[in-house]
Amino acid sequence: MEAANGGQIHSHQEEEKEKLIIDTDPGIDDSVAIVMAFQSPGLQVLGLTTIFGNCTTERATRNALILASCKTPSDLCEKAGHPEVPVAEGSPEPLKGGKPRVADFVHGPDGLGNIDLPDPTTKKIEQSAAEFLVDKVSQFPGEVSVLALGPLTNVALAIKKDPSFASKVKKIVVLGGSFFAAGNATPSAEANIRSDPEAADIVFTSGADIYVVGLNITTQVRFTDEDLLELRNSKGKHAQFLCDICKFYRDWHVQSYGAPVVFLHDPVSFAALVRPEYFTFKKGVVRVETKGICTGHTSMDMGLKKWNSENPWTGYSPISVAWTVDVPKVVAFVKELVTKQ
Repeated sequence: MEAANGGQIHSHQEEEKEKLIIDTDPGIDDSVAIVMAFQSPGLQVLGLTTIFGNCTTERATRNALILASCKTPSDLCEKAGHPEVPVAEGSPEPLKGGKPRVADFVHGPDGLGNIDLPDPTTKKIEQSAAEFLVDKVSQFPGEVSVLALGPLTNVALAIKKDPSFASKVKKIVVLGGSFFAAGNATPSAEANIRSDPEAADIVFTSGADIYVVGLNITTQVRFTDEDLLELRNSKGKHAQFLCDICKFYRDWHVQSYGAPVVFLHDPVSFAALVRPEYFTFKKGVVRVETKGICTGHTSMDMGLKKWNSENPWTGYSPISVAWTVDVPKVVAFVKELVTKQ
């Protein structure tokens, strides 16, 4: 809308939209969550920042550019209407250096189920992911949420770069950890936290308003073959694309878990951001083991005991850990957005 003098007037509705940055390693379930975000009228996605995890950081950037402009074979996504969403490339390795762990066996060598997507027509921005995070959170203090769907390297770098980042970010919703449940990278650790435990410990002890959704929650929420068929038969403009990339992911679940399902890790974390009423949370200080056979283990002080002396959990701000989930409501919410026309 333009004013009479040619100036731009922003609608009240636009101003009320929640500002979001998605830090992501797409990734099949990341792609579902990103599509959900683009389909949510109450959100303004300021940008995608990329990180290694489901694929290399370079590949994650390529996939994020594809998703940001939604260029797929035969225009299956029909353009999501978000070509203006910038993509900032993140760190190629964890904080301590070394070769990153890449789960191409889960998501395919291209990260998107090996369906031969064409190269994106857009390019990443000049800013690094950490610079972009710091810039946007400083530009809109108290207004920008971060949905962190991969290892927490970029977010930790932003905190290290700007000590006020933790107090200026609105909230950080993290897919990560496994609270009093088995891991998926090792018996004791979840993949995102295991991939950069030092970064996770920095983020969890930063003092930011943090909500963590772990495997104890996300493995309860899944699509069956019937759900995937329902998605494919829907008229959703992204449905065909999402079903195509989910095939590789579904087959891996059959091999690894013996069940024809797909866990909706990233979509569940997105639901925790915008539909927190579908979850209950417990507060506690969380630390991350950074060495030994339990590297990546998330250990929570639930406040059940008054300690007689200081320990490594003492003095840090508690964070919110997802404790229960209304599975039918979250599944219905995911379906609602991914089948949206």
